[in-house]
Amino acid sequence: MSHKHDRVLILDFGSQFTQLIARRIREECVYCEIHSPDKPLEWIEAWNPAAVILSGGPSSVYDKGVPTTDIKLLEAGIPILGICYGFHLIAHLEGAEVEQGKREYGRAELRVQTADGIFESFQQGETTTVWCSHGDHLDEPPPGYESLAGTDTLPVAAFRAVDRPIYAVQFHPEVAHTQRGDEILSNFLFKVARCRPTWTAGTFIENTVALLRRQIGEATAICGLSGGVDSSVAAVLVHRAIGDRLTCIFVDHGLLRKQEREQVELMFRTHHKMKLVVEEASAPFLDDLSGVVDPEAKRRAIGSRFIQVFENAARREGTGATFLVQGTLYPDVIESVSVGGPSVTIKSHHNVGGLPEDVPFELIEPLRELFKDEVRQVGRELGLSEEFVGRHPFPGPGLAIRILGEVTEERLDMLREADAIYLEEIRGAGLYDEIWQAFAILLPVQSVGVMGDA
Repeated sequence: MSHKHDRVLILDFGSQFTQLIARRIREECVYCEIHSPDKPLEWIEAWNPAAVILSGGPSSVYDKGVPTTDIKLLEAGIPILGICYGFHLIAHLEGAEVEQGKREYGRAELRVQTADGIFESFQQGETTTVWCSHGDHLDEPPPGYESLAGTDTLPVAAFRAVDRPIYAVQFHPEVAHTQRGDEILSNFLFKVARCRPTWTAGTFIENTVALLRRQIGEATAICGLSGGVDSSVAAVLVHRAIGDRLTCIFVDHGLLRKQEREQVELMFRTHHKMKLVVEEASAPFLDDLSGVVDPEAKRRAIGSRFIQVFENAARREGTGATFLVQGTLYPDVIESVSVGGPSVTIKSHHNVGGLPEDVPFELIEPLRELFKDEVRQVGRELGLSEEFVGRHPFPGPGLAIRILGEVTEERLDMLREADAIYLEEIRGAGLYDEIWQAFAILLPVQSVGVMGDA
């Protein structure tokens, strides 16, 4: 996608918080992307970032094969913020003596020495709680740099270059434990880098609709609609671009929540006037699950049947369709960008509806730049009901993996009713939107509650 927005480039050194940095920046209405730190300066300059952030990471600057970045980046005139490992890396590249010591993890009281730049909204001498997670530390800033803040155990917890827009912090401003971390990031974005806050749900929709119209032209598209947030928002977004040239296919595998099929039909056929094909396939799915108790075997059986049912429906209903719409999100496409540490071990969730690579369609992923919370914002902007955009996550294999043991029609009906009652009570108490995920599970055991025996 072409961008008219200011963009922030995040170089990922393996921190488990890297995606959190990106989300905090997006929350400030500034677009950003995460990339590998081995990008050469020529690539970075061609990408044309308004600012660069060097993330944290689990390594020491003295480790063998440690990740680094092009030292010429520090002379390029681009505003830079180093966080934790990024702090140490800047110091190391600029000739400071980075000290190795025991790992410090937890809260610390930061005292601001210079209320300027990233601390412009602070008072000199003011203290604030920050979150630290590091082994190396710095006793003196590099030549040509000055200290901005310290703690009881860190003489230099933040520094900046005297003659360039380069800042670095020893702590993590992106985490909630750092009390005024959002403020520090905001100061960097708007006071130091002079970014413009133009990345909004509205501008995303406008730009994406225009791009989709150019990309699809007069062709047709199909979309596998699950009723979840991602596929629903993707479908409505593409429908806004091409109208009735989009056909949505909803597979009813008999493993859905109570009245889910009816809700999908009402939302997309009635409210959004979209072309929706409902493929009834409960019987073959239940046949495949007969006698199956192993959770992974259930997933494989459901996945295999889903692909078969969807492909058959797509060939029948999407005759002549060129494009296939999927609700892929940004965390799914951030792969192999970190060079080690916790972030490299976080695996993307692949829904059961994932299709093989040889399907005869060109893939369209209109949400691939967005995090989940941004998808919800886009959904609201598109007019999707709060009931849909605020839904809790629901697995592709549906209720089958919330039943321990064999899946039968009777057990599905029992769990479906229990889950509906449970969620109704949570909604009635005003707690549904406060809880990330809540659901009932059917266990293959009988239990009893005893009252008045205390």
